[in-house]
Amino acid sequence: MKISQAIFLGIIQGLTEFLPISSSGHLVFFQSLFGMKAPQLFFDVMLHFGTLLAVLLYFRKDISGLLRGIGSTVTQRGRNEGGMILFIWILVASLPTGLMGILFKDWFESFFAQPKTVGAMLLVTGMTLWLTRWTKQEGRDLTKMRWMDALLIGVAQGLAIIPGISRSGATISAALFLGLNRQLAGRFSFLLSIPAILAATVLELQKVDSVSEIHIASFGATIAFLIGLLSLAFLMKVIQKGTLHHFSYYCWGFGMLMILIV
Repeated sequence: MKISQAIFLGIIQGLTEFLPISSSGHLVFFQSLFGMKAPQLFFDVMLHFGTLLAVLLYFRKDISGLLRGIGSTVTQRGRNEGGMILFIWILVASLPTGLMGILFKDWFESFFAQPKTVGAMLLVTGMTLWLTRWTKQEGRDLTKMRWMDALLIGVAQGLAIIPGISRSGATISAALFLGLNRQLAGRFSFLLSIPAILAATVLELQKVDSVSEIHIASFGATIAFLIGLLSLAFLMKVIQKGTLHHFSYYCWGFGMLMILIV
């Protein structure tokens, strides 16, 4: 693999992993349009590792709060109810995602061979994002979040295994539709992505039978990390402004492009 390819794939990973435009949809598009082979497994794992580091760094304060909440519960010293509550809801939301991944993974991944269907799913993503324009800014905070909210957001993340359905778009939109405030919707979506990305990385790592071109893979991961950080910062501002629906135009355009030319 050339350095230019590593840069290109690193940029695509960093942008599409977090922006609500479907990383899997872009992967299908470029593979179909240019006849590109899927990245080597080790390289793919490194790209995911780069975006995982981006989430961990950007949300380091929230993660620290989660750890303090768990620690205070275990040791019974001090109280950090907010951190513990957030941790519990992330666990609840991860359950349907994991179950759907186990039961329907092969069926969902069969869509990779159906570019036009993936294009249609991008249209669905666009419509979902468009509908967020009518959600209210003054939603419920963490203290008023319920187990059903977490469960339904987890189902939305599970559906995002389908190529063309954006993980961040589905989870953030679901949180907004359920009446959570914008800040919590964004935070919860990306904190929930940590176990999802970590699980995907571990599963792919188990399939790796050789480590080749480690310097190029590391370069691609670094690009994905840097672009991912910028993408996260940008998207969190977009969510706060209530303009998430602007991404719907891109999803509609890209989805129609896939339907018409691939």
